[in-house]
Amino acid sequence: MSSEHAENAGPEHTEPEGAAPEAAGSPDAEAARLPDDVASDEAPARAGDEPAEESADVWDVVVVGAGPAGASAAYAAAVAGRRVLLLEKSELPRYKTCGGGIIGPSRDSLPPGFELPLQDRVHAVTFSLDGRFARTRRSRRMLFGLINRPEFDAQLVEHAQKAGAELRTGATVTRVEQHGPAVPDRRTVAVVLADGETVLARAVVGADGSASRIGAHVGVKLGQVDLGLEAEIPVPPSVAEDWKGRVLIDWGPMPGSYGWVFPKGDTLTVGVISARGEGAATKRYMEDFVARLGLAGFEPTISSGHLTRCRTDDSPLSRGRVLVCGDAAGLLEPWTREGISYALRSGRLAGEWAVRVAEANDAVDARRQALNYAFAIKAGLGVEMAVGRRMLAVFERRPGLLHATITGLRPAWNAFADITRGSATLGGMVRSNGMARRALELLDKRMDTSSGVGPAGRGVSPRERAASEPESAPEEV
Repeated sequence: MSSEHAENAGPEHTEPEGAAPEAAGSPDAEAARLPDDVASDEAPARAGDEPAEESADVWDVVVVGAGPAGASAAYAAAVAGRRVLLLEKSELPRYKTCGGGIIGPSRDSLPPGFELPLQDRVHAVTFSLDGRFARTRRSRRMLFGLINRPEFDAQLVEHAQKAGAELRTGATVTRVEQHGPAVPDRRTVAVVLADGETVLARAVVGADGSASRIGAHVGVKLGQVDLGLEAEIPVPPSVAEDWKGRVLIDWGPMPGSYGWVFPKGDTLTVGVISARGEGAATKRYMEDFVARLGLAGFEPTISSGHLTRCRTDDSPLSRGRVLVCGDAAGLLEPWTREGISYALRSGRLAGEWAVRVAEANDAVDARRQALNYAFAIKAGLGVEMAVGRRMLAVFERRPGLLHATITGLRPAWNAFADITRGSATLGGMVRSNGMARRALELLDKRMDTSSGVGPAGRGVSPRERAASEPESAPEEV
């Protein structure tokens, strides 16, 4: 839940946010060799192969996927003055399984002038431990907002279009090619659609979700896979009033699981999440959770499921002239599985650096810009993800301790409030707050020497089994 976010793309001579200094280990020093984060798929230069003339048939940047990550990438590239095509397989607006919480880092990463379509403003959180020991903590200031994804996503796309990006819906991408007969020169990427059409671009941004075809092309590696179940439940005014301004977070019965209730006017968004290998138990948890809340008698308008996938530390973020961001890159908070802020921030960075990749005249320069993007992600979101993994390990092992801490200790509650508002980050707190750092280190050591789920010396957890299971064929974009 980092509060770091990308700024608007500046003039052409200005490096995008997150640029690494040109020193030992910098992109200039690294570009001549292939780093782990950047896989190469550009054909080697051929004798007499000069940069191709600019053509109206070649887009500067093509973005695949029009969710928060893709719309943010398209916006960032378009405000830099580039020709941008945004491809989306569905017609908009469309439903997305998501709690719809907008924390401070998400709000801070929105385009200028963006009016959040808030359904509610959260000032209170009820915490419970598998339905027991419930306690509500309140705040005078708003903690975070709640939105419906169809409206939110559509508004982000509108901002990208106003900035100059062109939207094409109903466009299913089957693959991208960086060499071969469909690619006219080494500066071009071919994006092949299901209807046989080929779209050409100087750079491609993959933002096509957690089952990403572009992510598969890049070689994204996943280390954590979770299953989320969610229902949109209409309720009468008396029930809606009881939930107004308040959310529920329930630490669940399986390691690392939790449930939530997010009120949105006359509808409650109710969901649970746990490791993918616990599918049957997750379904039972959802059923018990809804019944316990007294909502079993109300008919959901939508019931859905979704897999969330977190990248490994060494997973690549680009290949040749193709970058990935958001869910397609496995970028989300490992403990809470919050993804909107990660999508907005990584999408903005991907759009900014895709502009630089598009301007590159050779493979070395393109690789340098792609490496800059990887450095920017690792310096911000990567640090937050590392702390999130440690928090998840603690939570899996000691949910009761976490519940007692956040409900019983005011500093812990204040930290939660600061993180949701965006005035602090979990990673920043661990780095700068000696007490928080020592507490997490102590818990790490206790788990290192104990059995069960922990960061070291443990058996195989359901989460690890799930991550090691082979993935089914990725969904079409």
